Amino acid sequence: MPLINIKTSASLTDAQTEQIVKEMGQTITFFPGKTEAWLMVNVEKDCKLYFKGNDSKNTAFVDVAVFGSASKDNCAKVTESVCAVLEKIAGIPSDRTYVKFEFNTMWGYDGFMF
Repeated sequence: MPLINIKTSASLTDAQTEQIVKEMGQTITFFPGKTEAWLMVNVEKDCKLYFKGNDSKNTAFVDVAVFGSASKDNCAKVTESVCAVLEKIAGIPSDRTYVKFEFNTMWGYDGFMF
């Protein structure tokens, strides 16, 4: 039940958005037992994001929510992948991308709790 929620100031085409979603499907596998089969991805483009007091360059904030837990090493690999994907596809500098992690033990789906 992972969720990757991406907010970016970049203007993305539909093709870029679809490619980012596809790449996030690969990125999530850095967490043991997580696959694209259960992954939900949200991409919000054209957000007004300021970093270091300005909006002069494209910026991204990525929130990764996962059922269960993961190691710092797993999070580092996900961070590296997210930054690389956004830089490659959307031209967002990795030094203007934040990645936040949330780990939850209560997660509902299809009318029941895991």
